[in-house]
Amino acid sequence: MDSEINYLEVNRQSWNNRTDTHIESEFYDVEGFKNGKTSLNPIELELLGDVSGKKILHLQCHFGQDSISLARMGASVVGVDLSDIAINRAKVLAQSENADVRFICCDIYHLKDNLDEKFDLVFTSYGTIGWLPDMNRWAEVISHFLKPQGKFVFVEFHPVVWMFNDSFDSVGYNYFNSGPIIEEENGTYADREADISQNFITWNHSISEVINALIRNNMNIRSLDEFDYSPYNCFRDTVESEPQKFRIKHLENMIPMVYSVVAVKMAN
Repeated sequence: MDSEINYLEVNRQSWNNRTDTHIESEFYDVEGFKNGKTSLNPIELELLGDVSGKKILHLQCHFGQDSISLARMGASVVGVDLSDIAINRAKVLAQSENADVRFICCDIYHLKDNLDEKFDLVFTSYGTIGWLPDMNRWAEVISHFLKPQGKFVFVEFHPVVWMFNDSFDSVGYNYFNSGPIIEEENGTYADREADISQNFITWNHSISEVINALIRNNMNIRSLDEFDYSPYNCFRDTVESEPQKFRIKHLENMIPMVYSVVAVKMAN
């Protein structure tokens, strides 16, 4: 795709098309969430630590569950997402939960045009950066919105996962960013039988691409960890080895499935 507007519009429509299916799915368990269940996983909860009284910017927040979960922990949260339908649903959900969250609908590359604040913590997780073509611009946004010594917490599916085809029986994609990947799917990861279909455009990003982008934008890397499971059952042919630890059945624990980064903005 040559045009930025092109990929933004394709992906906005893609997420608009999925959102209501996601809200109704067992995968997102909105009813359990409304009854007090957190949407955050042990990996990110440990990295986030005590967020009470903190200002948090949550990038690519979908329909707001993680943002609201952070607010329930005592944080003041701003959630950002490209999908206008997701943001509208997030606002309704936050209001019903009386959560201290504001939501902004925009592409994160243009967040500076829509928000003029600094934050103690920036958070983003699981299936986010693949929708973005440029990691340097992404890291620039993170650094811009953090206060000096502010913390960035990032948890993401490992780039090795995105090398495989859907059945995880062959390598079909480049580990490195070799340009846009244009695809179409029926259903969605949260409900594979859903009567929906959408086009989307993604990019693969190696760990070195991510880490070096953060370093170039005044971020001090404090930790990098890899995990041999996914906390979500969002891939095909999985087995639950322990509660909320899903692996590809025939690959067992042989590949990394998730990684995390904690970085701190250095004083200028």
